[in-house]
Amino acid sequence: MGVFSRISDIVNSNLNSILDRAQDPEKIIRLIIQEMEDTLVEVRSSAVRTIAEKKELERKLASLSRDRDEWEAKAELALTKEREDLAKGALQIKARLSQDIEAMSKQLEQIEEGLARQSEDVVKLQQKLADAKAREATMVARHKTATNRLKIRTTLYDERVTDAFSRFEQVERALDELEGRVDVYDIRPKGVAEEIAELEASHQVDSELAALKARLAQKNEAK
Repeated sequence: MGVFSRISDIVNSNLNSILDRAQDPEKIIRLIIQEMEDTLVEVRSSAVRTIAEKKELERKLASLSRDRDEWEAKAELALTKEREDLAKGALQIKARLSQDIEAMSKQLEQIEEGLARQSEDVVKLQQKLADAKAREATMVARHKTATNRLKIRTTLYDERVTDAFSRFEQVERALDELEGRVDVYDIRPKGVAEEIAELEASHQVDSELAALKARLAQKNEAK
């Protein structure tokens, strides 16, 4: 089932209102455009048929008008020949032709009015179709822009996070390397100078301890 049921529905439609109510505006605008294009084809095809009918009617009118003029001429000829009866018969035929011409002229007038309305419908449909296509182009452009912006932001976010983790891992590796170097220095064999320095420090502590013991012994003796 289409969005519209009659040409007047399309002409009087409010695209904003239709799209605002739609769950999928892009899908609806495509359907609207398709229906408008199909309707425009139908209206133009109908106009072509109506134009053909109008031309055929105009040819018949022209033929009837010639016949009517000919019967009037025949009536005049009959009168000149003093054949009033024939003149009267010719005028009767002319009268019937005149009635046919009048009826056909009204029919032609109706057809011309219908063509005028069809022409107006075509113009209005074209305007609505152009509006709908502009809306579709805008919607597609907005959707594309939003998608690209989201893609760019997502990419940038992913790259920044990846870069941050990469830098963090580099720092951790550098710290691991530094700690490893410290550990290597801690476990390396002591040199001669270091061992002598330790002996000297130990000897000094032993000397100070002996001296302290001697002083304490002297104090105890004095008591």
